Amino acid sequence: MRLPTRRAQKLKIDHEADEPLYLTQDGLDRLKQKLERIERVDLPQAIADVAETGQFGDFSENAEYQEAKGRMRRFHDQITGIKERLKKIVVIEKPTASEASVQLGSTVGLEQTDGKRRTFEIVGSQETDPLRGRLSFKSPLGAKLLNRTVGEEVDVQGMRYKIIEIT
Repeated sequence: MRLPTRRAQKLKIDHEADEPLYLTQDGLDRLKQKLERIERVDLPQAIADVAETGQFGDFSENAEYQEAKGRMRRFHDQITGIKERLKKIVVIEKPTASEASVQLGSTVGLEQTDGKRRTFEIVGSQETDPLRGRLSFKSPLGAKLLNRTVGEEVDVQGMRYKIIEIT
């Protein structure tokens, strides 16, 4: 008999594929700082909370103990997840000025058909934030922009964008 696979498990399996994770140097530094904070501050506090609440008595009916134990497990899971991600990271290097096409790490100035101008940095999936101008190379627009040059136009979901600048 085969047990059903939950959607969250499928996403986790897909996420853990052997493909590299592209991060900027700043993103890598933030991830390392998060790991260090969890290992040096959060996890020791959670361990102390488990020891303290364990003294309250019966573990099966001790809600504080169960909550502290769950928090400690989450920190251990986060540490494991971050360490696994660190093994797969490829740091995005800024393209040289001589590269005339859009690459991972490029900053692209776009003009929409209605005259609005937007600027996006092409980054990996982990650092995507379109509202702050960070666009994944796997997103519909990011994928269409890759290897394009200044003056070219791309159509994405009914919108037309013209590349006006690449830095």
